[in-house]
Amino acid sequence: MTAPVPRGCNGRVLTDRATTSPPLRTRTSAPPRRAVWVAGWLAAAVWALGFPLVSTLETHRVWGTSATAGYAGAALAAWWLPRPRARALALGSACAGAVAVPLVTLLLTGRGQSEVGVIERSGVLLVRQASPYLTDPQNVGEYTPYLPGMALFGLPRALFGDDALPLRVLGDARLWCAGVFLVCLRAGVVCLRTAAPRIAAKGAPQASYRTGLAVLLASPVVALPLCVSGVDLPLAGLCCLGLALAGRGRPVAAGLALAAACALKWTAWPAVAVAAALLGTVTGARAALRCAGAAVAGAVAAALPSALLAPGPMALQVLAFPAGRGDVPTPAASPLPGRLLADLGPLGWYAAVALLLCGGTAVAATLVLRPPATVTAAADRLAAGLCAAFLLAPAGRFGYLALPVLLVVWPRLAHGHAAGREGDTKAR
Repeated sequence: MTAPVPRGCNGRVLTDRATTSPPLRTRTSAPPRRAVWVAGWLAAAVWALGFPLVSTLETHRVWGTSATAGYAGAALAAWWLPRPRARALALGSACAGAVAVPLVTLLLTGRGQSEVGVIERSGVLLVRQASPYLTDPQNVGEYTPYLPGMALFGLPRALFGDDALPLRVLGDARLWCAGVFLVCLRAGVVCLRTAAPRIAAKGAPQASYRTGLAVLLASPVVALPLCVSGVDLPLAGLCCLGLALAGRGRPVAAGLALAAACALKWTAWPAVAVAAALLGTVTGARAALRCAGAAVAGAVAAALPSALLAPGPMALQVLAFPAGRGDVPTPAASPLPGRLLADLGPLGWYAAVALLLCGGTAVAATLVLRPPATVTAAADRLAAGLCAAFLLAPAGRFGYLALPVLLVVWPRLAHGHAAGREGDTKAR
C-alpha cells in the first residue's frame, strides 16, 4: 500500500516547505553600484575643488569652480534619484559642470592656457613663413615646444582671425583638438568592432561604451585639458587609433595614424615601437616593418620643411627647451622625480637623463622578450613607458600623466563594446 498523502484542513496537498521555497540569494562582497557612482563623483568633486583653492591659473580656477558644482550635483543625483534616471542625470550634471559650462565660458571670454596661444600663433606663422617657429624667441610665451604638425590646429585662427566673436570662437584651437580626439576614438572603436575574435580581449566587460565614454569625457582626466588647453587630446586619440589599427592587422593605416601623432609631439614616438611589436605578434615581421616605415616616413616628411627652413630655432624650441636646456626655463616644473634630480645641478640633470634612458631601455626589452598580443596589452605597455618617461624626464607636469590614463582606460571600454557587439551577432 502507498502511504497516504498529507492534506490540510481545506483539502489541499501539503508539500515540503524546503522544496518549494525560493533559493536564497548568495551575498557578494562587491559594493552596490549606486555607492560606487557616488564615491567616484565625490572624489572628482574633491579633486576639482583643489583648483580654485590652490591654483594660480585663472583658467584652472574657472574650471575647478564649475566642475566642483557639476560633480557634486552628479553625486547627489546618483544617490538621491530613482535608479532609472539617476545615472543619466548624474552624467548630465557632470558633463555640464566639467565640460560645457567652463568651455563655453572660456571660449566666449577668450581665455585659455598659454598652449592655446602658442598653437594659434604657430598656425599664423606657418601661413606667413612656412615655419611655425619664431627666429629669436625672447620669453616663454614665444617658444613653440611642439613639432610642426601641431601648427595645423592653429590654421583656423589664421583663417578666421579674432575680430568678431563667432569667428574668434570658431578659430579656437581647443575645438579642433577636441574634434580630432573624438573622431579618432570613434574610428578606433569602429575598427575594433570589426576585429577578428582573436584580437578582442577575452572576458571583456559588456559595459555600455557610450556610458563609459561619457564618464571618461566628464572626468578630470579629459575635461580639464579639453577646456583649458586641449593640446594632448589629438595626440592621445591618434595613438589609440594607431594601436587599434595595428591590432586589426592594418600596418600602413596604423603607421599613417602614428605618423600624424609623431608630427605633433615627441611623446608619440614610443607608440611606433609598441604598434610594431603588436603587429609582429598579430600579423608578422613584415607588417611590423611596414607600419614602422610608414610612421617614420610620414613624421619625417611633416617635419622636414621646418627643419630645412629654421633648423636652429626648431632644435632650440623642440629639443632643448622641453628638456630644460633652453635659454629660458621651461614652465613644466612639477615636482616629479626627474625634475627634482635636475634641480640639483648638472650632475643631477645627467642622472635624470640616465634614468630616463634606462627606463626606456627596460620597456623596449619587454617588447622584444614578451611582445603584446592584444590592443589592450599594447596600450598598457605604452602607458607604462610614458609614465616612466614623464616621471624621470628633467622637466614635466602632472598633467602629462593624463595620456597614460587614457591609454589604459579607452581600449578596455572599446574592447568591451566590441565584444558585446560580437556576442549579439553570434546570438542572432
